[in-house]
Amino acid sequence: MSDDGADAADETDETDAAPPTDRHYAEWLDALADGDGFALVCPEGHGSLPPRQVCPECGSPDLSRDPLDETGTVETYSVVHVPSPRFADDAPYATAVADFGPTRLTGVVRDGGADGEAPAVEIGDVVAVDVGDRATDGERLVVFRPAGER
Repeated sequence: MSDDGADAADETDETDAAPPTDRHYAEWLDALADGDGFALVCPEGHGSLPPRQVCPECGSPDLSRDPLDETGTVETYSVVHVPSPRFADDAPYATAVADFGPTRLTGVVRDGGADGEAPAVEIGDVVAVDVGDRATDGERLVVFRPAGER
């Protein structure tokens, strides 16, 4: 067996029918960290995030990369005081879902809270999105920071 087959697999075009992988999500996190966050949007305007290959709402395979809005609005949140082991050193923390134009993002709220307390967050807060690290294990994750007045 030669190495040629392995090299050919690495050169697969994203439009090929290859199954989605965590690599697509990692590339999205890289873009987000660089200030180039995007959503995958179908012709009907439904937004989703990688590793989608088709629109989860209508099934369209025609997805474009549309830029995320610079700020989003907190739609809901939950404060976690008793975390799972992967977030043991992060608690207390707040997880929020924020509307960023064509899609909603889930992330951990950072800033806005006193040391040792969960960040202050309310429905309707305006937030900016970034990439941060979990304190427990350094894994990358989506984070929200206050971006302005409600």
